[in-house]
Amino acid sequence: MFNIVLVEPEIPPNTGNIGRLCLATRATLHLVGPLGFALDDRTLKRAGLDYWCEVELRMWNSLGELQAQSPAARYFYLTTKAVRPYHRAQFQPGDFLVFGRETKGLPESLLRAHPDRTLTIPMHGTRSLNLATAVAIVLFEAVRQQEG
Repeated sequence: MFNIVLVEPEIPPNTGNIGRLCLATRATLHLVGPLGFALDDRTLKRAGLDYWCEVELRMWNSLGELQAQSPAARYFYLTTKAVRPYHRAQFQPGDFLVFGRETKGLPESLLRAHPDRTLTIPMHGTRSLNLATAVAIVLFEAVRQQEG
């Protein structure tokens, strides 16, 4: 139904948990390299439990390569640097929800190139949320919109 894109993820347990979220919501998980870990990392598999092999997973060398394969798709870029809250977006099946790496987020140049497609999760008292938590918040809002 939806596509979750992790650009250069660094922490294997986050990716494992996100894989489980994708399986639970029938979303496709796209990993854009370079990854900060190997796909056979035991902490990745531990977080993904025995579900990891069931996750619909696609690997990409770059975000540009992914976008070239789906040029007509809608891409939303999640960042703490945006002002538009994620819940104001009207998500549609097939949308790509793009998240950056844990330590740096998405590149500034990418965000500047797509200001109308940047979204944030409103939060107080912290700079950011755990990546798996952020993905869950936005993905389940997108799913909720389709069911409601």
